[in-house]
Amino acid sequence: MIKELLQAATEIATIGGNHTLKYFKKDIEVISKSDDSPVTVADRETEQIIREEILKRYPDHGIIGEEFGRVNEDSRIQWVLDPIDGTKSFIHGIPFYTTLIGILIDQEPKVGIINAPALDELCAAAIGHGVTLNGKPCNVRNMEKLKEATLLVTEIDRFRQMGQQELFQELLDRTKIHRTWGDAYGHMMVATGRADLMYDPELNIWDAAALLPVIEEAGGVFCDIHGQKTIHSGNGYSTSKDLHTEVKKIFQTYFK
Repeated sequence: MIKELLQAATEIATIGGNHTLKYFKKDIEVISKSDDSPVTVADRETEQIIREEILKRYPDHGIIGEEFGRVNEDSRIQWVLDPIDGTKSFIHGIPFYTTLIGILIDQEPKVGIINAPALDELCAAAIGHGVTLNGKPCNVRNMEKLKEATLLVTEIDRFRQMGQQELFQELLDRTKIHRTWGDAYGHMMVATGRADLMYDPELNIWDAAALLPVIEEAGGVFCDIHGQKTIHSGNGYSTSKDLHTEVKKIFQTYFK
């Protein structure tokens, strides 16, 4: 069943991602949601297309989506959708946005798709069945020293807003280089061996559901600030198993 779901999720994420390209680098209206985050017609149309594809194939499955909420909440199989993760990147013509699909079976994340359509890169993973980048196996980088590592984040100002300036500064001091424009693509870069640590201080379930299977199957660790393997804590970071012990100690210092 998982292999079938992986194949279906890959196909549907590709359909959704391709639809976003119709609006990418185009002049489209940007609307502010109640939480002041931006949304566009591309977000909403893409999620609707993905939902229709899922229900056409699996009418009894549940769906949790960023834009249109939940259906079939009692189903043991739940598809978790973020049609455009990194809407701010999308709006500004930056190709580091992604279409995310995660699948939960009995509340556990089992399948994850991170599709970066503007870069023609798609990571597909299922627990126990590995992970691929454009059909070829991929894995986290063999990095044993944090001082040689590459750190990724999304928005630097978010650390100030959340009172985590000291934590961010320590991460900067303890790593070699850092870059932004992260979002889910930053986690994808860890999974494909192009970065070593990606931290998101704020994550919704539709942001996180796809990440855990991808990172775990790539040989890495996806967990929350307390070191727990979960997609429900509202935050998360991805790193290699080699670096995790050192990274976990840093977080434990600030979040006791």
